[in-house]
Amino acid sequence: MAKVFRNVLIKNASQLVTCSGHAAKYGKDMSDLGIIENGAIACKDGIITHVGTTEEVLAQVNESDYRVFNGKGHTVLPGFVDSHTHLVFDGYREDEFSWRLRGDSYMSIMQRGGGIINTMNATRAASSERLTLNACRYIEGMIKMGVTTIEAKSGYGLDKKTELKQLRVIKKLRKNFPIDIISTFMGAHAVPPEYEGRADAYIDYIISDVLPKVDYYQLAECCDVFCEKGVFNIEQSERLLRAAMQYGLKPKLHADEMVDFGGAELAVKLGALSADHLLHVSDDNIRRLAESSTVATLLPLTAFSLQEPYPRGREMIDAGCAVALATDLNPGSCFSYSIPMLFALACISMKLTPEEAVTALTINGAAAVGRADSIGSLDVGKQADLVVLSYPSYRFLLYHVGVNAVRITFKRGELASLSSVF
Repeated sequence: MAKVFRNVLIKNASQLVTCSGHAAKYGKDMSDLGIIENGAIACKDGIITHVGTTEEVLAQVNESDYRVFNGKGHTVLPGFVDSHTHLVFDGYREDEFSWRLRGDSYMSIMQRGGGIINTMNATRAASSERLTLNACRYIEGMIKMGVTTIEAKSGYGLDKKTELKQLRVIKKLRKNFPIDIISTFMGAHAVPPEYEGRADAYIDYIISDVLPKVDYYQLAECCDVFCEKGVFNIEQSERLLRAAMQYGLKPKLHADEMVDFGGAELAVKLGALSADHLLHVSDDNIRRLAESSTVATLLPLTAFSLQEPYPRGREMIDAGCAVALATDLNPGSCFSYSIPMLFALACISMKLTPEEAVTALTINGAAAVGRADSIGSLDVGKQADLVVLSYPSYRFLLYHVGVNAVRITFKRGELASLSSVF
């Protein structure tokens, strides 16, 4: 259980990395971290009340009213937002990982019964209790790496019973952990065997039979679809997302992962929160994303695992896009929730600067799930979601390559994770 400190004060922080803002940052603005040297932050009842230099904040508060932490030698940042995961599933696909290493393609593995369908069978057979226990292990590890908000998708049921089961597990997880877990309905993750060759009929089924139940039980905030050649085409994806929007669900898309398919253009057309993956997005659609409110969410851990070219994050930022980073935790194409590895791949392989990567994991990640008004930055009035590093600079997130630099994680002023005495 997390320990609750109703009032928290961190003073003397070597760096307070505010990432200040209430909306996604685009292009060059992603380099502005709003750093305060020798900073302090005060929080009451889970909400940030004061941000500034230690001298400024201590002049405005009474230390005796707070649980005080001395941040000397430490960096304080906003909690990380992992805005794309497939958190709830059963069944592992370690054999498929080996097949890919020998050269088999992701799509060829899917065509012979592997991939999403493999996980579908295991998830359909699993109890809710088993799915919950599996997810708890991952969440505990993610919190230790500084994640305070997770987006979690369904999509391994591909039928009404199991999709609702996954979404109910996500709802239960929100009660078990202090962090925010944002639920996304993704019944259109693949065409199930019983609808093979009838993708249109499957979309009809989701719209007529599953979406109404998702809405009735209030089980999701967003709706996602795998808009890809050989999965769901543009027309099918648009039809489903427009139906979901009628129920108040916010649209998101898996877009242009395998080929340039036009998913990013559809995301912009619909005003989607995010277009995700984008390994093969076209130059024209990078321009469209830069001119839109849709966040380009990049998943370099997946490209690494699939041995695919990385998304063109450097070009997207230079073109003026708002870029977010997320892990894509799932049992097939990316069985990892490693924030340190995500950060390293983003900076070393995709050529983002450390400043851009921090923005992508905080305020832009928050925008990708529609929460930039309440999380993602250290601004007065926002939730007290804080990450404290063991080191005096945010640059250690990259410099300490592949190693967790997080010492303490707060969520709404609650001590969610503590790696050592602070």
